[in-house]
Amino acid sequence: MAASLASLARRSITTSLRNASASGGSGAHEGGTKQWKMLSYLVALPAVALCMVNAFMSGEHGRPEFIAYEHLRLRTKRFPWGEGQKSLFHNSHANALPDGYEEGDH
Repeated sequence: MAASLASLARRSITTSLRNASASGGSGAHEGGTKQWKMLSYLVALPAVALCMVNAFMSGEHGRPEFIAYEHLRLRTKRFPWGEGQKSLFHNSHANALPDGYEEGDH
């Protein structure tokens, strides 16, 4: 029984290898590759271009008014760099500290 199962498995493997080599190996995937390539060029790239145009045409908005809400900008311990109040990627124009913006309005 075990010998016949091994023989059957060997036959199925050699048959599948023979079929794959006869079809060129990638015959079934050529249409899919072409389809995704065309979708990338005709859908994805124009979508990225439209998003870029939208981002640059929207203009610059002013920063929001500072309101000292109790649940925002909590500092339970100091940051380990600088004076401890500014985050690692702090932007003095856009990010408020717990007591307000650093610089005045431009």
